[in-house]
Amino acid sequence: MSKILLVLLPGLDGTGCLFNDFVATLPPGLDPIVVRYSTDTPLGYAKLEEIARASIPRNSPFVLLGESFSGPIAISIAASKPTGLIGLILSCTFARYPRNLFRRCYWLAPYLPVSGPAVIAARRVISPERVEPTVAAKLNAAREMVAKKVFRARIGELLRVDVTALLGEIDVPILDLRAMQDGIVPNRAGDEIRKRGQQVRAIDMEGPHFLLQAKPTEAAEAINEFVSDIAHARGGQ
Repeated sequence: MSKILLVLLPGLDGTGCLFNDFVATLPPGLDPIVVRYSTDTPLGYAKLEEIARASIPRNSPFVLLGESFSGPIAISIAASKPTGLIGLILSCTFARYPRNLFRRCYWLAPYLPVSGPAVIAARRVISPERVEPTVAAKLNAAREMVAKKVFRARIGELLRVDVTALLGEIDVPILDLRAMQDGIVPNRAGDEIRKRGQQVRAIDMEGPHFLLQAKPTEAAEAINEFVSDIAHARGGQ
């Protein structure tokens, strides 16, 4: 397989730092481009999509990966059929956040606590999943890099976004990675992606929401197989 660029759109923290271990496991045929969002300026999905689009290669085949919060951005970009896009990977994400109660309370986002005892208690209720201490430390370090107002703005955005109508417009193969112990994005979010997408390869993996961080090798293997199959199919055309 000739080299293919893998454009990585980060989760809620937006730092891109949490891709480090995953990137280290990628085979030589996949060259990563890590997109990073502002850590101190609140931006909506439209502005963040502009940042992501600016990182898309112009003259090379590429695969786009949207992790968690960035899934709607990846879906929107893929639906616009940019030149060079040959595949879309969605990791533990959604086209529309499936917890309706939370969606109805989007207006509370500017007032949400994003640190302290209240947040720790909420995580235990909403997301009882467990990650290795080393992974948890990296997650916490990434969160520390981001201003609270930025987190609040992004939470408000994800509770309102709905790009389900765009799924049917994507004409490249889609890999939907779903974590079986995901306590943050319910598995039914993947059901919508798999129902509406035209060419969806569905993979359910054991692990928490932070799948690329907790299971980097396994995720990289699944992604490499997906991209290799696309490359082989294109070579046979």
